[in-house]
Amino acid sequence: MWLVTRLFFVLSAIVVPHALAQCDSSSPYRTFDGTCNNLQNPSWGSANTPYGRLLPAEYGDGVYIPRRSKTGAQLPSARLLSMTMFNDQNILDPRTTLVNMQFGQLVAHDMGLRAGSSDQVACCQNGRVVTNPGRRCFPIPVRPDDPVLSAGGIQCLDLVRTLNTCDVNPSSCANRQQAQQLNAATSFLDLSVVYGNSGQQNAQLRAFVGGRMKVDNRNGTDWPPRHPQATSACTLNAATDTCYLTGDERSNITPELTILHVAFLREHNRLAQQLCKARPLWNDEKVFQEARRINIAQYQHIVYYEWLPYFLGPDPMTQRGLLVRTRDYVNDYTPSINPASLNSHANGAFRYFHSAILGSLSLHQESRAFAGAININDHMFNPTVLERNDGYRMLTRGMTTQPMGRNDLSFDPEIKHFLFRMRGRFGTDLKALDIQRSRDHGIAGYNAFRQYCGLGRATRWEDFVELRGPRDIQLLSSLYSTVDDVDLTVAEFFERHIPGTQAGPTYHCILMEQFLRTRKGDRFFFENGNRPSSFTPPQLNDIRKASMSRILCDNTPGVAQMQLRAFQQISDANPLVPCTMMPALDARLW
Repeated sequence: MWLVTRLFFVLSAIVVPHALAQCDSSSPYRTFDGTCNNLQNPSWGSANTPYGRLLPAEYGDGVYIPRRSKTGAQLPSARLLSMTMFNDQNILDPRTTLVNMQFGQLVAHDMGLRAGSSDQVACCQNGRVVTNPGRRCFPIPVRPDDPVLSAGGIQCLDLVRTLNTCDVNPSSCANRQQAQQLNAATSFLDLSVVYGNSGQQNAQLRAFVGGRMKVDNRNGTDWPPRHPQATSACTLNAATDTCYLTGDERSNITPELTILHVAFLREHNRLAQQLCKARPLWNDEKVFQEARRINIAQYQHIVYYEWLPYFLGPDPMTQRGLLVRTRDYVNDYTPSINPASLNSHANGAFRYFHSAILGSLSLHQESRAFAGAININDHMFNPTVLERNDGYRMLTRGMTTQPMGRNDLSFDPEIKHFLFRMRGRFGTDLKALDIQRSRDHGIAGYNAFRQYCGLGRATRWEDFVELRGPRDIQLLSSLYSTVDDVDLTVAEFFERHIPGTQAGPTYHCILMEQFLRTRKGDRFFFENGNRPSSFTPPQLNDIRKASMSRILCDNTPGVAQMQLRAFQQISDANPLVPCTMMPALDARLW
Protein backbone atom coordinates (compact mmCIF):
# COMPACT_ATOMS: atom_id res chain seq x y z
CA MET A 1 0.00 0.00 0.00
CA TRP A 2 2.89 2.35 0.86
CA LEU A 3 4.47 1.85 -2.57
CA VAL A 4 1.14 2.46 -4.34
CA THR A 5 0.75 5.72 -2.41
CA ARG A 6 4.29 6.78 -3.32
CA LEU A 7 3.69 6.03 -7.00
CA PHE A 8 0.54 8.15 -6.92
CA PHE A 9 2.47 10.98 -5.29
CA VAL A 10 5.25 10.90 -7.88
CA LEU A 11 2.78 10.73 -10.78
CA SER A 12 0.89 13.68 -9.29
CA ALA A 13 4.14 15.62 -8.93
CA ILE A 14 4.88 15.03 -12.61
CA VAL A 15 1.49 15.99 -13.97
CA VAL A 16 -0.19 18.54 -11.75
CA PRO A 17 2.32 21.32 -10.88
CA HIS A 18 3.87 21.46 -14.35
CA ALA A 19 0.56 21.41 -16.19
CA LEU A 20 -0.83 24.24 -14.06
CA ALA A 21 2.38 26.20 -13.57
CA GLN A 22 1.74 29.95 -13.59
CA CYS A 23 5.10 31.54 -14.20
CA ASP A 24 6.04 35.00 -13.02
CA SER A 25 8.55 36.22 -15.58
CA SER A 26 9.34 39.27 -13.46
CA SER A 27 10.52 37.32 -10.40
CA PRO A 28 14.28 37.49 -9.79
CA TYR A 29 14.19 34.26 -7.81
CA ARG A 30 14.16 30.59 -8.77
CA THR A 31 11.37 28.30 -7.71
CA PHE A 32 12.46 25.54 -5.36
CA ASP A 33 11.26 22.72 -7.63
CA GLY A 34 12.86 24.20 -10.76
CA THR A 35 9.59 24.96 -12.56
CA CYS A 36 9.29 28.17 -14.59
CA ASN A 37 13.01 28.48 -15.23
CA ASN A 38 12.14 28.10 -18.90
CA LEU A 39 9.08 30.25 -19.51
CA GLN A 40 8.10 28.45 -22.72
CA ASN A 41 8.59 24.97 -21.22
CA PRO A 42 8.00 25.41 -17.46
CA SER A 43 8.76 21.78 -16.53
CA TRP A 44 12.22 21.66 -18.14
CA GLY A 45 14.82 20.90 -15.50
CA SER A 46 12.28 20.63 -12.70
CA ALA A 47 12.11 17.94 -10.03
CA ASN A 48 10.15 14.72 -10.63
CA THR A 49 10.60 14.72 -14.39
CA PRO A 50 12.48 12.15 -16.50
CA TYR A 51 16.21 12.32 -17.01
CA GLY A 52 17.22 13.56 -20.45
CA ARG A 53 18.69 11.34 -23.18
CA LEU A 54 21.50 11.85 -25.68
CA LEU A 55 20.61 8.50 -27.29
CA PRO A 56 17.43 6.40 -27.16
CA ALA A 57 17.31 3.90 -24.32
CA GLU A 58 18.44 0.34 -24.93
CA TYR A 59 16.30 -2.25 -23.12
CA GLY A 60 16.23 -6.00 -23.37
CA ASP A 61 12.64 -5.89 -24.65
CA GLY A 62 12.94 -2.43 -26.19
CA VAL A 63 10.69 -0.96 -23.50
CA TYR A 64 11.50 -1.78 -19.87
CA ILE A 65 13.68 -4.86 -19.26
CA PRO A 66 17.32 -3.95 -18.40
CA ARG A 67 19.80 -3.89 -21.27
CA ARG A 68 21.01 -7.24 -22.57
CA SER A 69 23.57 -8.57 -25.03
CA LYS A 70 22.85 -8.17 -28.74
CA THR A 71 22.73 -11.97 -28.76
CA GLY A 72 19.71 -11.88 -26.45
CA ALA A 73 21.65 -13.37 -23.54
CA GLN A 74 22.35 -11.67 -20.22
CA LEU A 75 25.33 -9.34 -20.13
CA PRO A 76 28.30 -10.40 -17.97
CA SER A 77 27.74 -10.06 -14.23
CA ALA A 78 28.52 -6.53 -13.08
CA ARG A 79 30.43 -7.97 -10.13
CA LEU A 80 32.49 -10.20 -12.45
CA LEU A 81 33.34 -7.16 -14.60
CA SER A 82 34.28 -5.17 -11.50
CA MET A 83 36.60 -7.92 -10.29
CA THR A 84 38.12 -8.67 -13.69
CA MET A 85 38.49 -5.21 -15.23
CA PHE A 86 39.23 -3.05 -12.18
CA ASN A 87 41.92 -3.48 -9.55
CA ASP A 88 41.90 -2.94 -5.79
CA GLN A 89 44.90 -0.65 -5.62
CA ASN A 90 44.78 2.67 -3.83
CA ILE A 91 46.59 4.98 -6.25
CA LEU A 92 46.67 8.66 -5.30
CA ASP A 93 46.61 11.77 -7.46
CA PRO A 94 49.53 13.89 -6.20
CA ARG A 95 48.14 17.12 -7.67
CA THR A 96 44.71 17.30 -6.08
CA THR A 97 43.03 17.11 -2.69
CA LEU A 98 40.19 14.89 -1.57
CA VAL A 99 37.76 17.81 -1.47
CA ASN A 100 38.00 17.75 -5.28
CA MET A 101 36.28 14.35 -5.34
CA GLN A 102 33.92 15.24 -2.51
CA PHE A 103 32.73 18.40 -4.23
CA GLY A 104 31.97 16.28 -7.30
CA GLN A 105 29.60 14.16 -5.23
CA LEU A 106 27.83 17.28 -4.01
CA VAL A 107 27.42 18.48 -7.61
CA ALA A 108 26.12 15.06 -8.67
CA HIS A 109 23.55 15.07 -5.88
CA ASP A 110 22.54 18.64 -6.65
CA MET A 111 21.70 17.67 -10.25
CA GLY A 112 20.17 14.25 -9.72
CA LEU A 113 18.29 12.06 -7.26
CA ARG A 114 16.94 8.77 -8.55
CA ALA A 115 13.24 8.60 -7.75
CA GLY A 116 12.43 5.73 -5.43
CA SER A 117 16.04 5.44 -4.25
CA SER A 118 14.89 5.31 -0.63
CA ASP A 119 12.07 2.81 -1.21
CA GLN A 120 12.20 -0.15 1.15
CA VAL A 121 12.02 -2.92 -1.47
CA ALA A 122 13.56 -6.30 -0.57
CA CYS A 123 15.53 -7.92 -3.40
CA CYS A 124 18.69 -9.46 -1.91
CA GLN A 125 18.79 -10.08 1.82
CA ASN A 126 21.72 -11.55 3.72
CA GLY A 127 23.42 -12.29 0.42
CA ARG A 128 20.51 -14.29 -1.00
CA VAL A 129 17.89 -13.37 -3.60
CA VAL A 130 14.51 -13.13 -1.89
CA THR A 131 11.65 -15.44 -2.78
CA ASN A 132 9.40 -13.91 -5.45
CA PRO A 133 11.42 -10.69 -5.98
CA GLY A 134 9.38 -7.72 -7.13
CA ARG A 135 9.25 -6.09 -10.55
CA ARG A 136 11.81 -3.49 -9.50
CA CYS A 137 14.39 -6.01 -8.27
CA PHE A 138 17.61 -6.27 -10.26
CA PRO A 139 20.16 -7.91 -7.93
CA ILE A 140 23.76 -8.46 -9.07
CA PRO A 141 24.80 -12.13 -9.16
CA VAL A 142 27.97 -13.08 -7.29
CA ARG A 143 29.86 -16.17 -8.41
CA PRO A 144 30.65 -18.96 -5.94
CA ASP A 145 34.37 -18.46 -6.65
CA ASP A 146 34.31 -14.70 -5.95
CA PRO A 147 37.71 -14.10 -4.32
CA VAL A 148 36.26 -11.87 -1.57
CA LEU A 149 32.51 -12.19 -1.16
CA SER A 150 32.39 -15.97 -1.42
CA ALA A 151 33.97 -16.12 2.04
CA GLY A 152 30.70 -14.77 3.41
CA GLY A 153 28.53 -17.04 1.29
CA ILE A 154 27.21 -14.01 -0.58
CA GLN A 155 25.35 -14.89 -3.76
CA CYS A 156 24.03 -11.47 -4.77
CA LEU A 157 24.36 -7.73 -4.22
CA ASP A 158 21.19 -5.75 -3.72
CA LEU A 159 19.88 -3.31 -6.32
CA VAL A 160 16.38 -1.87 -6.61
CA ARG A 161 15.48 -0.36 -9.97
CA THR A 162 14.91 3.38 -10.20
CA LEU A 163 11.29 4.47 -10.35
CA ASN A 164 10.40 5.15 -13.99
CA THR A 165 7.50 6.21 -16.18
CA CYS A 166 6.34 2.62 -16.64
CA ASP A 167 5.99 2.28 -12.86
CA VAL A 168 3.86 5.40 -12.48
CA ASN A 169 1.93 4.96 -15.75
CA PRO A 170 1.86 1.28 -16.83
CA SER A 171 -0.27 2.07 -19.88
CA SER A 172 2.66 3.92 -21.43
CA CYS A 173 4.71 0.72 -21.50
CA ALA A 174 1.74 -1.25 -22.78
CA ASN A 175 1.82 1.12 -25.75
CA ARG A 176 5.54 0.40 -26.27
CA GLN A 177 6.77 3.74 -24.95
CA GLN A 178 10.26 3.31 -23.53
CA ALA A 179 10.66 3.58 -19.76
CA GLN A 180 12.29 6.81 -18.62
CA GLN A 181 13.76 7.05 -15.12
CA LEU A 182 12.59 9.92 -12.94
CA ASN A 183 14.85 12.53 -11.40
CA ALA A 184 13.50 13.65 -8.02
CA ALA A 185 15.92 16.60 -7.87
CA THR A 186 16.07 19.72 -9.99
CA SER A 187 18.60 19.47 -12.81
CA PHE A 188 19.99 22.94 -12.14
CA LEU A 189 23.07 23.89 -10.15
CA ASP A 190 20.83 25.54 -7.57
CA LEU A 191 22.01 24.09 -4.26
CA SER A 192 18.83 22.05 -3.92
CA VAL A 193 20.96 19.88 -1.61
CA VAL A 194 20.75 22.82 0.82
CA TYR A 195 17.35 24.35 0.04
CA GLY A 196 15.33 21.29 -1.00
CA ASN A 197 13.48 20.40 -4.20
CA SER A 198 10.06 21.84 -3.36
CA GLY A 199 8.52 24.72 -1.46
CA GLN A 200 7.13 22.27 1.07
CA GLN A 201 10.55 20.75 1.72
CA ASN A 202 12.16 24.18 1.99
CA ALA A 203 9.59 25.37 4.53
CA GLN A 204 10.75 22.61 6.90
CA LEU A 205 14.31 23.93 6.66
CA ARG A 206 13.77 27.68 7.15
CA ALA A 207 13.82 29.65 10.38
CA PHE A 208 11.57 32.39 8.90
CA VAL A 209 13.53 34.93 10.94
CA GLY A 210 16.25 37.16 9.51
CA GLY A 211 16.26 35.24 6.22
CA ARG A 212 18.03 32.33 7.89
CA MET A 213 17.88 28.57 7.55
CA LYS A 214 17.16 26.51 10.66
CA VAL A 215 20.15 25.43 12.73
CA ASP A 216 20.73 23.86 16.13
CA ASN A 217 23.44 25.53 18.19
CA ARG A 218 25.54 23.17 20.27
CA ASN A 219 28.62 24.28 22.15
CA GLY A 220 28.60 27.61 20.34
CA THR A 221 28.50 26.10 16.84
CA ASP A 222 25.61 25.96 14.36
CA TRP A 223 24.60 22.58 12.96
CA PRO A 224 21.77 21.47 10.66
CA PRO A 225 18.60 20.58 12.60
CA ARG A 226 18.20 17.02 13.80
CA HIS A 227 16.34 14.70 11.46
CA PRO A 228 12.83 13.94 12.77
CA GLN A 229 13.05 10.36 11.47
CA ALA A 230 16.67 9.81 12.47
CA THR A 231 16.40 6.06 12.99
CA SER A 232 15.23 5.51 9.41
CA ALA A 233 17.43 8.17 7.78
CA CYS A 234 20.66 7.21 9.55
CA THR A 235 22.34 4.24 11.21
CA LEU A 236 22.55 5.24 14.85
CA ASN A 237 24.63 3.40 17.41
CA ALA A 238 23.35 5.40 20.38
CA ALA A 239 20.48 7.73 21.20
CA THR A 240 22.95 10.63 21.34
CA ASP A 241 24.23 10.04 17.79
CA THR A 242 23.67 12.75 15.20
CA CYS A 243 21.53 12.65 12.05
CA TYR A 244 20.93 15.88 10.14
CA LEU A 245 17.92 17.18 8.24
CA THR A 246 19.01 18.97 5.04
CA GLY A 247 17.69 19.61 1.56
CA ASP A 248 18.90 16.18 0.39
CA GLU A 249 18.24 12.77 1.94
CA ARG A 250 21.80 11.63 1.15
CA SER A 251 23.60 14.31 3.16
CA ASN A 252 24.49 11.92 6.01
CA ILE A 253 26.16 9.28 3.83
CA THR A 254 29.78 10.18 4.62
CA PRO A 255 31.26 12.74 7.05
CA GLU A 256 33.07 14.75 4.39
CA LEU A 257 29.96 15.01 2.20
CA THR A 258 28.13 16.24 5.29
CA ILE A 259 30.83 18.88 5.82
CA LEU A 260 30.08 20.42 2.43
CA HIS A 261 26.34 20.44 3.19
CA VAL A 262 27.03 22.18 6.49
CA ALA A 263 29.45 24.66 4.88
CA PHE A 264 26.93 25.89 2.30
CA LEU A 265 24.15 25.97 4.93
CA ARG A 266 26.32 28.10 7.21
CA GLU A 267 27.29 30.26 4.22
CA HIS A 268 23.63 31.05 3.62
CA ASN A 269 23.15 32.17 7.21
CA ARG A 270 26.41 34.13 7.15
CA LEU A 271 25.24 35.98 4.04
CA ALA A 272 21.80 36.55 5.56
CA GLN A 273 23.38 38.10 8.63
CA GLN A 274 25.49 40.44 6.50
CA LEU A 275 22.49 41.43 4.39
CA CYS A 276 20.40 42.17 7.47
CA LYS A 277 23.14 44.48 8.68
CA ALA A 278 23.51 46.19 5.28
CA ARG A 279 19.77 46.38 4.57
CA PRO A 280 17.90 46.61 7.92
CA LEU A 281 14.58 47.41 6.20
CA TRP A 282 14.46 44.14 4.22
CA ASN A 283 11.99 41.58 5.52
CA ASP A 284 12.72 37.89 6.13
CA GLU A 285 11.66 36.76 2.65
CA LYS A 286 13.78 39.37 0.87
CA VAL A 287 16.86 38.56 2.93
CA PHE A 288 16.36 34.81 2.49
CA GLN A 289 15.96 34.99 -1.29
CA GLU A 290 18.91 37.35 -1.77
CA ALA A 291 21.18 35.22 0.44
CA ARG A 292 20.06 32.13 -1.48
CA ARG A 293 20.70 33.87 -4.80
CA ILE A 294 24.24 34.89 -3.79
CA ASN A 295 25.00 31.46 -2.32
CA ILE A 296 23.94 29.71 -5.53
CA ALA A 297 25.91 32.18 -7.67
CA GLN A 298 29.11 31.62 -5.69
CA TYR A 299 28.61 27.88 -5.97
CA GLN A 300 28.06 28.08 -9.74
CA HIS A 301 31.22 30.14 -10.10
CA ILE A 302 33.21 27.53 -8.17
CA VAL A 303 31.78 24.70 -10.30
CA TYR A 304 32.59 26.27 -13.66
CA TYR A 305 35.70 28.30 -13.01
CA GLU A 306 37.51 26.42 -10.24
CA TRP A 307 36.41 22.78 -10.30
CA LEU A 308 35.49 21.74 -13.86
CA PRO A 309 38.66 23.04 -15.60
CA TYR A 310 40.79 20.40 -13.88
CA PHE A 311 38.73 17.54 -15.31
CA LEU A 312 37.65 18.90 -18.67
CA GLY A 313 40.61 21.16 -19.39
CA PRO A 314 40.52 24.96 -19.70
CA ASP A 315 41.24 25.10 -23.44
CA PRO A 316 38.47 22.78 -24.74
CA MET A 317 36.04 24.40 -22.31
CA THR A 318 36.87 27.88 -23.60
CA GLN A 319 36.62 26.81 -27.22
CA ARG A 320 33.10 25.46 -26.77
CA GLY A 321 31.86 28.34 -24.65
CA LEU A 322 31.59 26.48 -21.36
CA LEU A 323 34.07 28.70 -19.59
CA VAL A 324 34.02 32.36 -20.64
CA ARG A 325 36.50 34.58 -18.85
CA THR A 326 35.19 38.12 -18.99
CA ARG A 327 34.41 40.99 -16.65
CA ASP A 328 31.07 41.45 -18.37
CA TYR A 329 27.88 39.42 -18.58
CA VAL A 330 28.11 36.26 -20.67
CA ASN A 331 24.43 36.23 -21.70
CA ASP A 332 24.41 32.80 -23.33
CA TYR A 333 21.01 31.63 -22.02
CA THR A 334 19.26 29.74 -24.82
CA PRO A 335 15.55 28.96 -24.25
CA SER A 336 15.63 26.12 -26.79
CA ILE A 337 18.16 24.16 -24.70
CA ASN A 338 16.65 21.65 -22.26
CA PRO A 339 18.84 21.61 -19.12
CA ALA A 340 17.56 18.22 -17.87
CA SER A 341 20.24 16.06 -16.28
CA LEU A 342 21.21 13.49 -18.88
CA ASN A 343 20.80 9.85 -17.95
CA SER A 344 24.14 9.01 -19.55
CA HIS A 345 25.77 11.75 -17.49
CA ALA A 346 24.19 11.30 -14.06
CA ASN A 347 24.07 7.50 -14.16
CA GLY A 348 26.97 6.85 -16.50
CA ALA A 349 29.83 9.23 -17.23
CA PHE A 350 29.69 11.23 -13.98
CA ARG A 351 30.25 8.07 -11.96
CA TYR A 352 33.77 8.11 -13.31
CA PHE A 353 34.68 10.04 -10.15
CA HIS A 354 33.99 7.01 -7.98
CA SER A 355 37.51 5.78 -8.66
CA ALA A 356 38.76 8.83 -6.72
CA ILE A 357 36.99 7.86 -3.46
CA LEU A 358 39.24 6.82 -0.58
CA GLY A 359 38.32 4.46 2.23
CA SER A 360 40.54 6.17 4.80
CA LEU A 361 39.81 9.81 5.68
CA SER A 362 42.71 11.75 7.17
CA LEU A 363 42.57 14.03 10.19
CA HIS A 364 44.90 17.04 10.22
CA GLN A 365 45.86 19.68 12.75
CA GLU A 366 45.94 23.40 11.94
CA SER A 367 49.62 23.06 11.03
CA ARG A 368 48.46 20.34 8.61
CA ALA A 369 50.35 17.71 10.60
CA PHE A 370 48.72 14.29 10.21
CA ALA A 371 46.68 13.38 13.30
CA GLY A 372 45.15 10.03 12.40
CA ALA A 373 42.42 8.70 10.15
CA ILE A 374 38.95 7.17 10.19
CA ASN A 375 37.46 4.42 8.01
CA ILE A 376 34.73 5.72 5.73
CA ASN A 377 32.51 2.67 6.29
CA ASP A 378 32.60 3.09 10.07
CA HIS A 379 30.76 6.39 9.66
CA MET A 380 28.32 5.77 6.80
CA PHE A 381 24.94 7.39 7.53
CA ASN A 382 26.25 8.55 10.88
CA PRO A 383 28.03 11.94 10.92
CA THR A 384 28.34 11.98 14.72
CA VAL A 385 32.14 12.08 14.39
CA LEU A 386 31.88 15.70 13.20
CA GLU A 387 30.68 16.93 16.59
CA ARG A 388 33.14 14.94 18.67
CA ASN A 389 36.84 15.41 19.35
CA ASP A 390 37.21 18.33 16.94
CA GLY A 391 36.16 16.02 14.09
CA TYR A 392 34.63 18.69 11.82
CA ARG A 393 37.76 20.85 11.78
CA MET A 394 40.16 17.91 11.58
CA LEU A 395 38.31 16.35 8.62
CA THR A 396 37.94 19.71 6.85
CA ARG A 397 41.70 20.21 7.04
CA GLY A 398 42.14 16.57 6.07
CA MET A 399 40.12 16.69 2.87
CA THR A 400 41.95 19.84 1.76
CA THR A 401 45.32 18.21 2.45
CA GLN A 402 44.91 14.50 1.68
CA PRO A 403 45.34 13.56 -2.02
CA MET A 404 42.27 12.08 -3.71
CA GLY A 405 42.36 8.80 -5.60
CA ARG A 406 43.45 8.93 -9.20
CA ASN A 407 40.81 8.77 -11.96
CA ASP A 408 41.78 5.37 -13.28
CA LEU A 409 41.03 1.64 -13.07
CA SER A 410 41.84 1.39 -9.36
CA PHE A 411 39.10 1.34 -6.73
CA ASP A 412 39.69 1.45 -3.01
CA PRO A 413 38.80 -1.95 -1.48
CA GLU A 414 36.60 -0.19 1.06
CA ILE A 415 34.20 0.83 -1.72
CA LYS A 416 34.70 -2.24 -3.91
CA HIS A 417 34.00 -4.97 -1.35
CA PHE A 418 32.87 -3.30 1.87
CA LEU A 419 30.78 -0.26 0.90
CA PHE A 420 27.92 0.43 3.35
CA ARG A 421 29.28 -2.22 5.69
CA MET A 422 27.75 -1.40 9.02
CA ARG A 423 28.03 -4.21 11.50
CA GLY A 424 28.68 -7.12 9.16
CA ARG A 425 31.93 -8.28 7.62
CA PHE A 426 31.13 -7.45 3.99
CA GLY A 427 29.34 -4.68 2.15
CA THR A 428 28.60 -4.04 -1.50
CA ASP A 429 30.62 -3.07 -4.59
CA LEU A 430 30.22 0.50 -5.86
CA LYS A 431 31.71 -0.25 -9.27
CA ALA A 432 29.36 -3.19 -9.79
CA LEU A 433 26.43 -1.02 -8.71
CA ASP A 434 27.40 1.61 -11.29
CA ILE A 435 27.48 -0.98 -14.08
CA GLN A 436 24.19 -2.56 -13.03
CA ARG A 437 22.52 0.82 -12.62
CA SER A 438 23.44 1.85 -16.17
CA ARG A 439 21.71 -1.32 -17.42
CA ASP A 440 18.66 -0.62 -15.27
CA HIS A 441 18.45 2.82 -16.91
CA GLY A 442 18.81 1.43 -20.43
CA ILE A 443 21.90 3.54 -21.06
CA ALA A 444 23.17 2.64 -24.51
CA GLY A 445 26.44 0.77 -24.89
CA TYR A 446 29.84 2.37 -25.19
CA ASN A 447 29.97 1.82 -28.95
CA ALA A 448 26.81 3.87 -29.51
CA PHE A 449 28.17 6.78 -27.46
CA ARG A 450 31.52 6.44 -29.19
CA GLN A 451 29.71 7.03 -32.48
CA TYR A 452 27.64 9.90 -31.04
CA CYS A 453 30.85 11.60 -29.91
CA GLY A 454 32.37 11.48 -33.38
CA LEU A 455 34.74 8.51 -33.01
CA GLY A 456 32.87 6.29 -35.46
CA ARG A 457 31.11 3.03 -34.74
CA ALA A 458 33.29 -0.01 -34.13
CA THR A 459 32.46 -3.17 -36.06
CA ARG A 460 35.31 -5.24 -34.63
CA TRP A 461 37.28 -5.17 -31.42
CA GLU A 462 40.36 -3.68 -33.07
CA ASP A 463 38.37 -0.54 -33.90
CA PHE A 464 38.48 0.56 -30.25
CA VAL A 465 41.65 2.50 -30.97
CA GLU A 466 41.03 5.13 -28.27
CA LEU A 467 41.45 2.50 -25.54
CA ARG A 468 44.78 2.13 -23.78
CA GLY A 469 46.09 -0.91 -25.63
CA PRO A 470 45.61 -4.43 -27.06
CA ARG A 471 45.46 -6.06 -23.62
CA ASP A 472 42.40 -4.02 -22.65
CA ILE A 473 40.67 -4.85 -25.91
CA GLN A 474 41.48 -8.54 -25.45
CA LEU A 475 40.06 -8.47 -21.92
CA LEU A 476 36.84 -6.81 -23.08
CA SER A 477 36.42 -9.32 -25.90
CA SER A 478 36.85 -12.21 -23.46
CA LEU A 479 33.91 -11.02 -21.34
CA TYR A 480 31.50 -9.44 -23.84
CA SER A 481 29.98 -11.24 -26.83
CA THR A 482 29.95 -8.27 -29.24
CA VAL A 483 31.43 -4.77 -29.50
CA ASP A 484 27.94 -3.34 -29.00
CA ASP A 485 27.55 -5.06 -25.63
CA VAL A 486 30.34 -3.18 -23.83
CA ASP A 487 28.95 -0.98 -21.03
CA LEU A 488 29.69 2.75 -21.11
CA THR A 489 30.48 2.59 -17.38
CA VAL A 490 33.23 0.06 -18.12
CA ALA A 491 34.92 1.24 -21.31
CA GLU A 492 35.08 4.93 -20.38
CA PHE A 493 37.73 4.00 -17.81
CA PHE A 494 39.94 2.44 -20.49
CA GLU A 495 40.10 5.45 -22.79
CA ARG A 496 43.35 7.39 -22.97
CA HIS A 497 42.87 10.87 -21.54
CA ILE A 498 42.74 13.86 -23.85
CA PRO A 499 45.95 15.83 -23.17
CA GLY A 500 45.40 18.48 -20.51
CA THR A 501 42.27 16.80 -19.15
CA GLN A 502 41.30 13.95 -16.83
CA ALA A 503 38.90 12.43 -19.35
CA GLY A 504 38.88 10.19 -22.38
CA PRO A 505 37.10 11.43 -25.52
CA THR A 506 33.71 9.77 -24.89
CA TYR A 507 33.56 10.68 -21.21
CA HIS A 508 34.71 14.22 -22.04
CA CYS A 509 32.05 14.52 -24.74
CA ILE A 510 29.17 13.54 -22.43
CA LEU A 511 30.23 15.75 -19.53
CA MET A 512 30.89 18.70 -21.81
CA GLU A 513 27.43 18.34 -23.33
CA GLN A 514 25.83 18.16 -19.89
CA PHE A 515 27.53 21.21 -18.44
CA LEU A 516 26.89 23.24 -21.56
CA ARG A 517 23.19 22.44 -21.23
CA THR A 518 23.27 23.10 -17.49
CA ARG A 519 24.70 26.55 -18.10
CA LYS A 520 22.95 27.66 -21.29
CA GLY A 521 19.59 26.16 -20.28
CA ASP A 522 19.48 28.01 -16.94
CA ARG A 523 17.71 31.39 -17.20
CA PHE A 524 19.01 32.26 -13.71
CA PHE A 525 22.67 31.38 -14.34
CA PHE A 526 24.72 33.94 -12.46
CA GLU A 527 26.48 35.42 -15.52
CA ASN A 528 23.30 36.33 -17.40
CA GLY A 529 22.56 40.05 -17.59
CA ASN A 530 19.62 42.31 -18.41
CA ARG A 531 17.11 40.16 -16.53
CA PRO A 532 15.17 40.62 -13.27
CA SER A 533 17.47 38.01 -11.73
CA SER A 534 20.71 39.62 -12.92
CA PHE A 535 23.38 40.92 -10.61
CA THR A 536 24.71 44.41 -11.19
CA PRO A 537 28.22 44.53 -12.74
CA PRO A 538 29.87 45.33 -9.37
CA GLN A 539 27.91 42.51 -7.70
CA LEU A 540 28.90 40.08 -10.47
CA ASN A 541 32.57 40.91 -10.08
CA ASP A 542 32.24 40.35 -6.34
CA ILE A 543 30.61 36.95 -6.93
CA ARG A 544 33.65 36.03 -9.01
CA LYS A 545 35.82 36.31 -5.91
CA ALA A 546 34.23 33.13 -4.58
CA SER A 547 36.40 30.07 -4.02
CA MET A 548 36.12 26.72 -2.29
CA SER A 549 38.82 27.84 0.14
CA ARG A 550 36.87 30.91 1.17
CA ILE A 551 33.65 28.92 1.66
CA LEU A 552 35.46 26.49 3.96
CA CYS A 553 37.38 29.23 5.77
CA ASP A 554 34.29 31.31 6.50
CA ASN A 555 32.26 28.37 7.74
CA THR A 556 34.72 26.26 9.72
CA PRO A 557 35.38 27.84 13.13
CA GLY A 558 38.92 27.06 14.19
CA VAL A 559 40.36 26.85 10.67
CA ALA A 560 42.39 30.03 10.23
CA GLN A 561 44.43 29.20 7.13
CA MET A 562 43.90 27.46 3.81
CA GLN A 563 45.60 27.27 0.43
CA LEU A 564 44.03 29.62 -2.11
CA ARG A 565 43.08 26.73 -4.41
CA ALA A 566 41.53 24.13 -2.12
CA PHE A 567 41.09 21.56 -4.89
CA GLN A 568 44.86 21.50 -5.42
CA GLN A 569 47.66 20.31 -3.16
CA ILE A 570 49.48 22.69 -0.84
CA SER A 571 52.74 23.68 -2.52
CA ASP A 572 55.15 26.57 -2.99
CA ALA A 573 52.84 27.79 -5.75
CA ASN A 574 49.72 27.18 -3.62
CA PRO A 575 50.79 27.84 -0.03
CA LEU A 576 48.72 28.05 3.11
CA VAL A 577 47.65 31.64 3.72
CA PRO A 578 45.55 33.25 6.47
CA CYS A 579 41.86 33.07 5.63
CA THR A 580 41.66 36.82 6.13
CA MET A 581 43.91 37.33 3.09
CA MET A 582 41.45 35.68 0.70
CA PRO A 583 39.15 37.84 -1.45
CA ALA A 584 35.75 38.21 0.23
CA LEU A 585 32.31 39.28 -0.91
CA ASP A 586 31.10 42.74 0.15
CA ALA A 587 27.42 42.53 1.14
CA ARG A 588 27.14 46.31 1.03
CA LEU A 589 26.95 46.01 -2.78
CA TRP A 590 23.47 44.57 -2.27
